[in-house]
Amino acid sequence: MTKHIYIYSPSSAVRDKAAFRRGVKRLKALGHEVEVDDAALSVHQRFAGDDATRLAAISRAAASGADVALIARGGYGLTRILDAIPYKALTKAIEKGTEFVGCSDFTALQNALLTKTGAVTWSGPAVGEDFGAEGGPDDIMEACFDDLVTGQGEGTGWRMPARDIDLKFKPVQDAVLWGGNLCVLSSLLGTPYFPVVDKGVLFIEDVNEHPYRIERMLDQLRMAGVLARQRAIVFGQFTGIRSVPGYDRGFGLNTVIDRLRSSLKIPVLAGLPFGHVQTKVLLPVGAKVSMAAEGRDIFLVWGHRHASAHDDHHGHDHHHAH
Repeated sequence: MTKHIYIYSPSSAVRDKAAFRRGVKRLKALGHEVEVDDAALSVHQRFAGDDATRLAAISRAAASGADVALIARGGYGLTRILDAIPYKALTKAIEKGTEFVGCSDFTALQNALLTKTGAVTWSGPAVGEDFGAEGGPDDIMEACFDDLVTGQGEGTGWRMPARDIDLKFKPVQDAVLWGGNLCVLSSLLGTPYFPVVDKGVLFIEDVNEHPYRIERMLDQLRMAGVLARQRAIVFGQFTGIRSVPGYDRGFGLNTVIDRLRSSLKIPVLAGLPFGHVQTKVLLPVGAKVSMAAEGRDIFLVWGHRHASAHDDHHGHDHHHAH
């Protein structure tokens, strides 16, 4: 099913042009009509063009009429322009059927938009790192992306780590899914762009953050009262962690998770296949979800976002990542 995909760069400059070209080529090979924004490869300092250039690119993505607006890459760049983003235009575009997809720095725009208008966006791949990965894109990521563009994705699932085999939790119904990159999310706390979500499912991921820094950010959210208000906290992938030999003495991510579990009355789940990793599912930020477990298997279901009359659906389509 051919879809119109608009590629733009709202954050950091594209440094790996080869990966970008591979990603564009891959999307075309999947049968999509790919439109690359004029400023997608712009460079200003560390950014994909100065602030005005990137704001204009976001506006063009919103006006493109595309089925999917996909970021070229993450990196830093969106938090500094949150005050100027055209939230109404983005929301109108989403209402007309454009799905905005991205990860990492894109967390800032997603949560700001959720706060301002309640519009739903997708945490998912970027062009370069994901579709342009050396050795080809990940099968599960591509299958989940295909579910999005064909309107068939109804949920996802994963297996909890073996150490959580005895973890019990009551099924969650109709909870708002929100979150993304932990560092970007915590930088929004106390601003008008931090979502006030009660009884939601908060998912988090990060890269190159030492466990003590992860704990410090989580404690900030916990002490601000954010975590206790949720129905569940879900840890995605925390990659690039380097412990300090002879210093951490066993203090690692599991230490952080265990301490969080002991300080909260809500379930803290781990193993979600999302983050700065090749195998990533797509997650609707701002959508209502239900979550249940069967043994170590977790199912996260959002049903049809906008099933139309011409779609013929049979049962649930889960891409289960192990």
